[in-house]
Amino acid sequence: MKSFNFLAIFYLIFMVFRSHGLSPDGLALLAFKSAVSDDPGGALAGWREDDADPCGWPGVTCANVSGFSYPRVVGVAVAGRNLSGYVPSELGSLIFLRRLNLHGNRLSGSIPTPLFNASSLHSLFLYDNNLSGVLPPAFCDLPRLQNLDLSGNSLSGPLPPELRNCRQLQRFLLSQNRFSGEIPAGIWLEMVSLVQLDLSSNQLNGSIPPDLGDLDSLGGTLNLSHNQFSGEIPSSLGKLPSTVSLDLRYNNLSGEIPQAGSLANQGPTAFLNNPGLCGFPLQIPCQDRPAGPPGRQVAPRGKEAARERKGLRTGLIVIISVADAAGVALIGLIVVYLYWKLKDRDKCCSCTGKSKLGGEGEKSGGCGCWSAGSGGTEEGESQKDAESGGGGGEGNLVAIDKGFSFELDELLRASAYVLGKGGLGIVYKVVLGNGVPVAVRRLGEGGAQRYKEFVAEVQAIARVRHPNIVKLRAYYWAQDEKLLITDFISNGNLATALRGRSGQPTLSWSIRLRIAKGAARGLSYLHEYSPRKFVHGDVKPSNILLDGDYNPYVSDFGLIRLINIASSDPSSSTGGGGGGGGFMGGALPAIKPTPPDKPNNYRAPEARASGSRPNQKWDVFSFGVVLLELVTGKPPEFSSPSSSSMPLEHVPELVRWVRKGFDDAKPLQDLVDPVLLREVHAKKEVISMFHIALACTEADPEQRPRMKVVSENLDKIGT
Repeated sequence: MKSFNFLAIFYLIFMVFRSHGLSPDGLALLAFKSAVSDDPGGALAGWREDDADPCGWPGVTCANVSGFSYPRVVGVAVAGRNLSGYVPSELGSLIFLRRLNLHGNRLSGSIPTPLFNASSLHSLFLYDNNLSGVLPPAFCDLPRLQNLDLSGNSLSGPLPPELRNCRQLQRFLLSQNRFSGEIPAGIWLEMVSLVQLDLSSNQLNGSIPPDLGDLDSLGGTLNLSHNQFSGEIPSSLGKLPSTVSLDLRYNNLSGEIPQAGSLANQGPTAFLNNPGLCGFPLQIPCQDRPAGPPGRQVAPRGKEAARERKGLRTGLIVIISVADAAGVALIGLIVVYLYWKLKDRDKCCSCTGKSKLGGEGEKSGGCGCWSAGSGGTEEGESQKDAESGGGGGEGNLVAIDKGFSFELDELLRASAYVLGKGGLGIVYKVVLGNGVPVAVRRLGEGGAQRYKEFVAEVQAIARVRHPNIVKLRAYYWAQDEKLLITDFISNGNLATALRGRSGQPTLSWSIRLRIAKGAARGLSYLHEYSPRKFVHGDVKPSNILLDGDYNPYVSDFGLIRLINIASSDPSSSTGGGGGGGGFMGGALPAIKPTPPDKPNNYRAPEARASGSRPNQKWDVFSFGVVLLELVTGKPPEFSSPSSSSMPLEHVPELVRWVRKGFDDAKPLQDLVDPVLLREVHAKKEVISMFHIALACTEADPEQRPRMKVVSENLDKIGT
């Protein structure tokens, strides 16, 4: 009866306005305008009843539909305008409406069931409003609905069992509402398309349904945090894809965390603030817990013994490493001592322009040395050294890679030129006698008392071996000179490639995708599998080097620590600079040092707080900004017309611009790099990379995926 009344009233309204020529879709939108009680920014002021159709109205998108003589409304986006009022039932008459975006307003009341008569809807965004009432089960009757985001409202009641009918739903977001009761069981196997599920920050209780593990299409984060779930974690969640990150924080879960499937890959953050949980990866042994409920499993003693044995093995490794470092240092000192004894006979100059590296002040014209100084004469440098009281200090050249050997004399006599200068030191290209080019980074002239610490750091970096990470080949240590010798990567870096260089083709989509995948694999290896599980701390395009085939190589990891050790004043080198030189081998034009106060627009918002320590989620955010730059062609600090009206919050302008573009349902051609528009086949792949990048740049670090997940999701693109 109510449906009949609604149609009758709408028909009468249509007959009244037909004389004005306004289309039926326009009348439905005027009903929404009438339902808005407060429009402080005049967002709907341009919606006029005397227009022939609504296609020119702000926020309205139309398309021609076969069988109709006038265009039909396919999109409505009036987001973030502080509109007060309610959602009218008349919007359900927009039968060709594909996307309705009203998020970020102050709309109240319930979600009307007739809204779901708009049978073409595939995306409905009503998040961040004041909506109340229950979740209408009718939304699962929509045959094309893929995205439903109702988070940030006051919706309540239980989740309807009719969810099993949402077989086409891909993203289902209900966080920050007041939903209560238990999650329906036996429905999740039917939701075969679900990619993202967020039920966090509600009042849901009971146990976690085991059939959530049947969501084999899930990706990103399964977020059940900040609820009242109790009982044990079902081991069936281990069947979830390895790309899924769990978030079960702030519940009342208990028992041992199952070590099954993908559950064994989760970090401790996923299980925090559940007082009854124990076992790996939490540092809470289960046998130290009081007896739990029936059925709770206690870790067998064998596992504890294995962990103790593992700890002993780690200790032995540390002892062996220290002994090895001492042995290498001793042998190196003996070799270098003999070398300089022979060198004294030749009375040759040092290639830093300082006599204390072996000469006696006489300059030999046949040395052919490359200067690592700042351009002063050798006489001037020697005079400075004498005045400062310097002297002594034999050098120690250590080749880390057994297949890469050369003599110190060969390095110091070789010709070199500056590749780049920055806050992280000067980088040179040096061609050895056998014609092999290497990159040499000069670190500093201090830290003479920290040799063992320096060696330990260098050895940790040298143990990192991955096809997408620059290799450290050797290092040189002396009191007045510290050098790192690495592979030379011949084709510059991603920053230069994106900006374009004379004689180089513009990067195609296939090349950009290859760079993104390779760089992600390298960072994932650093985070998950490297000996120290490194945090890079300075991910940006200038630290992603490229070879002749545009294969990427991650550089600069671990460098900040070495700079601090090698600096004459450790407190002066914080690593915040970083000129675009690119640690370990970037072929770059000579550039001026980066001012220390220049902002790094790739840094995560939380990284800007004083006293904060780098972590892996910083790297994930920075890499997300790099991905956005790859698909948009825009740097993170570019200026857009909307920048003045958006909150800054230390978020790069590029991230805010892309998010607003997606919220406003802008056409893809308005966001993507125009160069890529010629590659029509890449459209779906570009959209996939956009989604990955936006997940990486979430403001909340806990909502960002692990780098391993990012890499695996990128590898799926184009396969």
